[in-house]
Amino acid sequence: MVNIAVAGGSGNVGRTIIETLKQQTAHKAFNLTRNTSKSDVGVPNIEVDYTNVDSIRNGLERNDIHTVISCLSYEGDTLAVSQNNLISAAALSSATKRLIPSTFGVHYPEEYVLPITAPSAANKELPTLVDYFGAIDRLKASGLQWTVVENGCFMDYWGQPHIKTYLRPSLFGLDIAAREAAIPGDGNDRFSLTYTWDVAKFVVALQDLDEWPEVSRFAGDIITWNEFVRIAEEATGVTFKVTHDSVEDLEKSKMTELPSQIPCYKFIPKEQFQWFLSIFSRWTTRPEISHIPAEMNHLFPDIKPLTVREMVNKYWKA
Repeated sequence: MVNIAVAGGSGNVGRTIIETLKQQTAHKAFNLTRNTSKSDVGVPNIEVDYTNVDSIRNGLERNDIHTVISCLSYEGDTLAVSQNNLISAAALSSATKRLIPSTFGVHYPEEYVLPITAPSAANKELPTLVDYFGAIDRLKASGLQWTVVENGCFMDYWGQPHIKTYLRPSLFGLDIAAREAAIPGDGNDRFSLTYTWDVAKFVVALQDLDEWPEVSRFAGDIITWNEFVRIAEEATGVTFKVTHDSVEDLEKSKMTELPSQIPCYKFIPKEQFQWFLSIFSRWTTRPEISHIPAEMNHLFPDIKPLTVREMVNKYWKA
């Protein structure tokens, strides 16, 4: 048994991982948090100051934390400050041997380490990937064992509001509730989707491997947008209204608004929301980014990840 600390364990992916860790007895889970009074997730809290490397290191050593799983957000300077300090502290900690950085997504393209043309408000809320790749560089020099987890898009977005998830709504491409689709490109490119609870199961299962690869790739399903729409039409018995957003339009942050996106604007302004999702929409037309092979699924045959068809039939079938 080892002690595992989840940084950002009261957030969306972090909470999912903590709740999955709680379902097993091989390891003990802890939550790294800035404020213990606001972080009741059912495991012991370790209060740390993410601006202070010694504070984090002391928390790790005091609780004999062997492995750190970072689920810190991409907002503001969290990756630049909090995650970098977390990596430095883990490297200094006499107890800590392994760390998973905050990744859990597609195979991010390195050209996006350069500044992206975007609304000024978006620049404040979504950092470029400089800090994402910077964390990997720090880990390479840290002496820690580490792995980047790639799982494609989170399937949860297309199961909301019915599916169990801690993610905030942020769908694109297909709006099953509204029976509409705004498909990026021609809809024939394959991309990967994985349910957050399956991502958490794979991350927990990784703890039992003696060695980690630098990239751990899992996928719940690999599909095209056109296939996704056909599955949704079959389940609902309705022919969807389908439009296509060209790659050229998406490059200009021009995307067709879907009805279920409108409520999201109370969390993030429309201009910023469309800028952000136009990037991810465009990435699904690039298989080298969004087609994550299920190359490590076979190592954990007891994990049967949710497929798109299973998700749609469970939550949307007429």
